[in-house]
Amino acid sequence: MTSEQRSVAASLQVGGEDDDLDKRLDEELTAFNTAATDGIPIEALSVRATDDSGDLVGGLTAWTWGSLCSVDMLWVREDQRHAGWGSRLMRAAEAEAVRRGCTDMIVSTYSFQAPAFYPRLGYRERARIEGVPGGHEDVHFHKRLGPADA
Repeated sequence: MTSEQRSVAASLQVGGEDDDLDKRLDEELTAFNTAATDGIPIEALSVRATDDSGDLVGGLTAWTWGSLCSVDMLWVREDQRHAGWGSRLMRAAEAEAVRRGCTDMIVSTYSFQAPAFYPRLGYRERARIEGVPGGHEDVHFHKRLGPADA
């Protein structure tokens, strides 16, 4: 450690959910990542499906960062699963990602969720990580986007 890298006295606190910490870490890492990538900003992306009464049918949250789009969460209400909503949400997110200049899209799912869903949309499995409770895996997918995906 150089004289410029002296550690400050600090205490550690271990706990549960911490919204303030989550917000601060997101701000700090976003600023660091943006600086490291010549100012390319990370932008939130969401797709929401609602029924005629305004109730949520399903939704998707993601982010774009230059040419990359990453899906954080995709959910469809139980009574509407297998009705095509997941595909519609993903296609809408892909179209918006292409509009924003993205060429690649990534997503992960647990082996007990929807690993068979993403290949039907053109995603290729890239990794499986063991250690999910119940003997399951975290399955990672990637897709190259092009004008046809818009």
